[in-house]
Amino acid sequence: MKFKSPSLAELHAFLGVCQLGSFRRAAEVLSVTQGAVSQAILRLEQRLGCSLFDRQATGVVPTARGREFQKLVEVHVAGLESAVTQFGGAPSQRKVRVSVLPTLGTRWLVPRLAGFQSLNPGIEVELRQFRFDEDFRRDDVDLWIALKLPGKKWPRGIQGRYLLGKEITPACTPALARNIKRPEDLATRPLLHHINYPANWAVWMEAAGVKKPLPALGPGFDLGNNLIVAATAGMGAIVIQPCLIESELRSGQLVLPFDTRVATGRSYYLCQRSATAHTNRAVDAFAAWLQEQASDAA
Repeated sequence: MKFKSPSLAELHAFLGVCQLGSFRRAAEVLSVTQGAVSQAILRLEQRLGCSLFDRQATGVVPTARGREFQKLVEVHVAGLESAVTQFGGAPSQRKVRVSVLPTLGTRWLVPRLAGFQSLNPGIEVELRQFRFDEDFRRDDVDLWIALKLPGKKWPRGIQGRYLLGKEITPACTPALARNIKRPEDLATRPLLHHINYPANWAVWMEAAGVKKPLPALGPGFDLGNNLIVAATAGMGAIVIQPCLIESELRSGQLVLPFDTRVATGRSYYLCQRSATAHTNRAVDAFAAWLQEQASDAA
C-alpha cells in the first residue's frame, strides 16, 4: 500500500509552527533542530504543491491554504495522540520499574522513596526482583542498580553511570570503638566480613598503613544486610560502604572510628538500555533523582 499522507514528523513540525508562530520555538518544543523543522515544512509544501507560511516581521503565520490545511489535519493528529494515551502510552510514562541489589535497596533506596513520591506524586515506582546473574535482557525493568566489579563491562546496548559506593571504611558500635586510637587497634576486635569479599579488611588495613601480618578475620556473612545487623548487635567491627549504614550512623548505633575511606574497585552503577534512554519522562525523572541522592550521600 502506498501512503499519500505526510509523515508525522512533517505534520508535527507544521502544527508546531502554526501554534507557536516560529520555526525556532517549534524546534525547541519538538526537541529537534530548527533546520529539521524547516526541511519538514519544505517537504510538506512540495508534497502539497503550495506555500503554507508567510514570513512577517512579527513572526511566521499560515497562508490561507496553510490555515485550511491546519483545520483539516490538527483534529486527526489530536486523535492519534488520544489513541496512544488510551491504549497505554500515558501510563507507561508514569511508571518506573527498578531492579536493585537487595541490601542497597533496603538500606539506601527504599528509605528515600517517600521523598521522591512527594516530589513526583504522579509517578509510580515498582521494585522488581533482583537477579545476581542479570543479563539485562528483561523487558520488565527500566533501570537497574547493579554492582560493577573491576574490569567488568556492561553488555552491548547497556549504558551504565556511576552512582555511589566505591569506598569502604570501618564501622562498629560505640562500645567496641572505645580505646580504638589507631587502625592496628581494630585487631583486638572481631572483624566481621562479607564472605564474597573477604579481602576488604586487608585492602583497608593496607591503605591505612597497617603493616603485615594482617589480623585474622572473624565471622563471615553472605548478605550485606546480615553483616550490618551483626555489627549493630555488637558482634564485631565491619568494613563497609557508609551509604549502607546511614540509619545506624544517624541513630548512633554504629560509629566510624576512622575517616580513612578506601576504594575497592567495586561500586554501584545505574544501568539502562541505550535504546530506551530519554524515551520515558518518568524514568528520566527517577534517574536524575537517583543521581542527586547519590551526590548528596557521597
